[in-house]
Amino acid sequence: MEKLHDLIIIGGGPIGLACGIEAQKARLDYLILEKGALTNSIFNYPINMTFFSTSDRLEMANIPFMSVAAKPTRTEALEYYRRVFFHYKLKVNLYESVQTLTKNEDSFSIKTSKGSYETKKIVLATGFYDLPNLMNVPGENLQKVLHYYKEPWPFINQKVLVVGGANSAVDAALETWRKGAEVSMVLLRDEVDENVKYWVRPDIMNRIKEGSITAYTQSKVKEILEHEVVIATPSGDVTIANDWVLAMTGYKPNFSLLDQLGVEMSLDEKRQPCYDQTNQESNVPGVYLAGVVCGGLNTREFFIENSISHAAAIVDDITRKMK
Repeated sequence: MEKLHDLIIIGGGPIGLACGIEAQKARLDYLILEKGALTNSIFNYPINMTFFSTSDRLEMANIPFMSVAAKPTRTEALEYYRRVFFHYKLKVNLYESVQTLTKNEDSFSIKTSKGSYETKKIVLATGFYDLPNLMNVPGENLQKVLHYYKEPWPFINQKVLVVGGANSAVDAALETWRKGAEVSMVLLRDEVDENVKYWVRPDIMNRIKEGSITAYTQSKVKEILEHEVVIATPSGDVTIANDWVLAMTGYKPNFSLLDQLGVEMSLDEKRQPCYDQTNQESNVPGVYLAGVVCGGLNTREFFIENSISHAAAIVDDITRKMK
């Protein structure tokens, strides 16, 4: 028989760590399972990324988050959550991906890439940075098509097409252009997203206006070829020479774990999981949702700063029901 844990938290990002801290304070027998590095999503952010939020709003568990500027960088965030992890000596299994979840009569069985576990309760804090939104066009499987962007150096003196108009796309376009890439953008609308970081948006707008970066507005990628890309524009198809496609088309939660447990989804385009907003418990008793996964495909509703409170609500509900 496997040891029966009180709680297993799936996801070792900031919200998963916050849940672990609350579980530890409540003296629960808990474990965090993380498929990659600690705070894996933040690790996979672009190397030079700056957060939209100020550092004080990302703090947790009474540990100050000090950053050089008001808005911290990716590196500062990684260091902060590393210190949180070691300060609380959190029980986290890294590089262990969850494969199957099974609901039993009074518990849950979890099989991972490294072992098996039994637990009374589950928290899904899996974020949304795992699965890119695909363009579903011919040639998207070519090696030159990237859905994750890290740094500009590989694109020096290359013809780069950036697909998307949100923060990640704008950052990629500006950084690669400044390092000597010939950059074009494909935008669904008339201009970049109005929610782009306010200190960056004027920069990209001016680069497009002056012609340094070519923007194909109200357009979509139609086909990707080995050395070209075909773009469907309002004026007809346009074929441009191309070395790399950076498809910054956003990401979505991995719904497979929710489906395995029977968590219901809304029937609209958001596909929002069903849960009680007072305690974060889903329609499946004993299964709790924390963080961005609560928004379904609407990935702009929940952030670190407005999801940290999920941890206390969940653990309070679990401890209350254990009495």
